[in-house]
Amino acid sequence: MSYIHFDKTQLINLNYSLDREIIRTNRSGTYTSTSIIGCNTRKYHGLLVAPQPQIDSQNHVFLSTVHETVIQRGASFNLGISKYPGNYSPRGHKYLEDFDSEPIPKLTYRVGGVLLQKELILDTNRDRVMIRYTLLEAHSPTKIRISPFLAFRGYHTLCKENNDINKKFEKAPNGAKFQLYPVYDPLYLQLSKKNEFVSDPNWYNNVEYILERERGYEYQEDLFVPGYFEFDIEKGESVIFSAGLTEADPKTRERAFAKEIARRIPRSNFENCLKNSASQFIRRRNGDTRIIAGYPWFGWWGRDTFIAAPGLTLANGDSETFLEIMDTMSKDLKGPLFPNVGSGTYTNMNSMDAPLWFFWSLQQYIQFTRDSKTVKKRYLDKLKGIIDGYRAGTDFNIHMLDNGLIYGGEEGICLTWMDAVTPDGPVTPRTGCPVEIQALWYNALCFYHELTGDQEIAELAEKVKSSFEAEFWNEEKGYLADVVQGNEKDWSIRPNMVFATSLPYTMLSEGQNDQILELAKSNLLTTRGLRTLAPDDPAYKGYYFGDQISRDQAYHNGTVWVWPMGHFVEGYIKLHGKSAKNFIGKIIKGFDGVMTQYGVGTVAEIFDGDPPHRPKGAVSQAWSVAELLRMMELVKSL
Repeated sequence: MSYIHFDKTQLINLNYSLDREIIRTNRSGTYTSTSIIGCNTRKYHGLLVAPQPQIDSQNHVFLSTVHETVIQRGASFNLGISKYPGNYSPRGHKYLEDFDSEPIPKLTYRVGGVLLQKELILDTNRDRVMIRYTLLEAHSPTKIRISPFLAFRGYHTLCKENNDINKKFEKAPNGAKFQLYPVYDPLYLQLSKKNEFVSDPNWYNNVEYILERERGYEYQEDLFVPGYFEFDIEKGESVIFSAGLTEADPKTRERAFAKEIARRIPRSNFENCLKNSASQFIRRRNGDTRIIAGYPWFGWWGRDTFIAAPGLTLANGDSETFLEIMDTMSKDLKGPLFPNVGSGTYTNMNSMDAPLWFFWSLQQYIQFTRDSKTVKKRYLDKLKGIIDGYRAGTDFNIHMLDNGLIYGGEEGICLTWMDAVTPDGPVTPRTGCPVEIQALWYNALCFYHELTGDQEIAELAEKVKSSFEAEFWNEEKGYLADVVQGNEKDWSIRPNMVFATSLPYTMLSEGQNDQILELAKSNLLTTRGLRTLAPDDPAYKGYYFGDQISRDQAYHNGTVWVWPMGHFVEGYIKLHGKSAKNFIGKIIKGFDGVMTQYGVGTVAEIFDGDPPHRPKGAVSQAWSVAELLRMMELVKSL
């Protein structure tokens, strides 16, 4: 039995199996995602979801799902499953025997005397998914029928039956070519052996996505089935079904499938699952290398990129990819600011911390590689530009105060990572001087001085340090204010103060750091990360659920995030050294059980603040995976 495995009793229990999803990506931004039994529960699910630069550079669902039918002695058994109003139909999951993730997702079905295996894999460099069917057992002649459910729509939207669709198809080698709308790339559906395509165009109406309904979104769509592919299959034979945006050579499918399997990192243990997941966030397209912040619905984010890059690349010994990411991001720098959100051609610059995390990310590069020359050569001018821009002032009222601290914020805009906004405005506006911004600013100044020896910057850093302790530290409370705005100070207990203990250059004494970390340990630390607010705070929300507004109100008011725990761990290790090893090791080992929950083999974006800390949000989040990998490296170094 492999590390990740589900048996029949788990698979046929829809309450269990529909809560577990798989996500697989390639290196060009294409992904495949569904539940472990193949029933789509999100509008973002699909077997082939790929970018369409000629439309909007967003991801688009081409092939939503396929329903396979086993035909033997005149009897038909449909292995598919979809949700419709009031019922699931067909209920092919009842034929499932097991799910195995090693080395790729593998489902085994038993229908009478037939034992059929289905394996799923993406082409690393092409917008193509391949499904291999292997007939393990059969006592009489067997046919397989594959019915493709097509969507051809943006992954944030849903498809409805319409008269604009092009129902015609063109023949392709061992398959057919479909282009439902002229603006889209064509979709090639092909098999590795000769088959018969029977044209039988039909709409399947009101397919439901149960998780969209839970999240308060539109949840029903109509999918187009153009017909079906049918072929004979013998015992021991494998046949590959390919769906891609370019034509494939049927003769090379077996070789291509085997080549892709050989590329995979085995998901044979917790660490390998993380490494495999880490590689899935790296997207190379049109000469750029970016980090996708999370799947299935995130694009690339500046803040997330700089926080996640070290764990995703350097912790895996891949400094080359790290530099590719930094070079790509450097091209996006406008004045002293990096884009906060990037998706397709759209960017939003409202992040006051992303440029400061850029400094930290480069510090991590030097720590892993001992190569400061490359940083000086490639990025020193950009680092200087950021410091100069913050000192002089830039967009969103981001500027340095007379005391050296950084102020930022405008009405209705969030500039830090706590960025949820409802129709009533920002949930946690944090206008003024947020604590982690000051910690990052001081660290950036000290790092720049380390690289250049600039004495003026060193003097500014000392000024920042003095002002920070005077403005943020309260001896009686024993911790730092979360935000300072003039004479007003927010004393909410949040994880933001932890960054003042963990960065390469810190401003506080060991005693102060100890008080902060012990406060975080007792109020914020859970088995899944740090809460965003202490449970005894009146604004605390212990569960992340409901419609968009309800979820946004909980997003940074108690919901647990994994990535800040990386900085809690680093601060703790700096303070306690080797004696922290067992404590930190237990925290990391506690995530082992996550691998068979929610996003199988990866780590979710967030978790409920209250026990049992159920996973929520995006099923696979870059900085969650990255910081766990970096934490593991920190422990190994002890």
